[in-house]
Amino acid sequence: MAAIVLKSGAKMPLVGFGLWKVPKATCADTVYNALKTGYRLLDGACDYGNEKEAGEGLKRAISDGIVKREEVFITTKLWNTFHKREHVHAAVKRQLADWGVDYFDLYLIHFPVSLAYVDPAHRYPPEWFGDDGKVYLQNIPIQETWEAMEEVHDQGLAKDIGVSNFNGSLLCDVLRYARKPISALQVEHHPYLTQEPLIAFAKSQGIAVTAYSSLGPTGWLEIDMHHTVPNLLEAETITSIARETKTTPAQVLLRWATQRGLAVIPKSNSAERALDNLNCNKFDLSDEQVKQISSLNQNIRLNNPGEGIDIRLSIFA
Repeated sequence: MAAIVLKSGAKMPLVGFGLWKVPKATCADTVYNALKTGYRLLDGACDYGNEKEAGEGLKRAISDGIVKREEVFITTKLWNTFHKREHVHAAVKRQLADWGVDYFDLYLIHFPVSLAYVDPAHRYPPEWFGDDGKVYLQNIPIQETWEAMEEVHDQGLAKDIGVSNFNGSLLCDVLRYARKPISALQVEHHPYLTQEPLIAFAKSQGIAVTAYSSLGPTGWLEIDMHHTVPNLLEAETITSIARETKTTPAQVLLRWATQRGLAVIPKSNSAERALDNLNCNKFDLSDEQVKQISSLNQNIRLNNPGEGIDIRLSIFA
């Protein structure tokens, strides 16, 4: 299986299965079936609210002899309400217990913003808002959070550590004081948001990049009053390349990322599509096809808490 070698020397599979928006009721079965299909990278997060169920699916797959723990690469993320040093340690231990494992292969800071602490006994996952529906920030610098992440690594609770949704300036900041290296960066990435300078910088620092939302918007997207763009799975550039390569539009989008050295973490409720996604590396795009896909860039961001949640969360401004 194609993989990216991380700072620790661990091999992170190039194609994984993402658990965002996988319902709790079906998550155990989803994880079990993904592992049975052949996936060996699972990507979760505290905020997805399904880590315990994901762990149940993993445990069942191990019990049935489908995989061994050491064959599965588990990535998960620290939520924004747990950025204080002592809260980082409590959070990772809670997440490990939910997954039923002794360590994570990769542990990421989910967003570069600290929210007011929410006791897990009160509400878990805490999400973005307080009980009154408002957003409450907390003044915890990224340096404190990163140092706590390094301690998590020292204790063997995470084999590699990294960040998610960070821009170049924040990567530069962490690199200035990091005792342990940034192993990975997870960011939104699809042909409407190519983020080429950020990816080039990360690679120059030996930071592996994982793309999320690789298939782009689920429907037509209105950019302004006079401009809309189609679902990428229906975009003419993508569908024509799919015909040329005798593959699916989803495989074309995923291969466009993996062929450029990025890991991807798609999910699917369909066993057939999940297998197709896993097999996206079984063909190559031409240089011209890669350029055609990259030329679709519109700098359209689907995940922007500064626009959708609170202006004070404008981490991409």
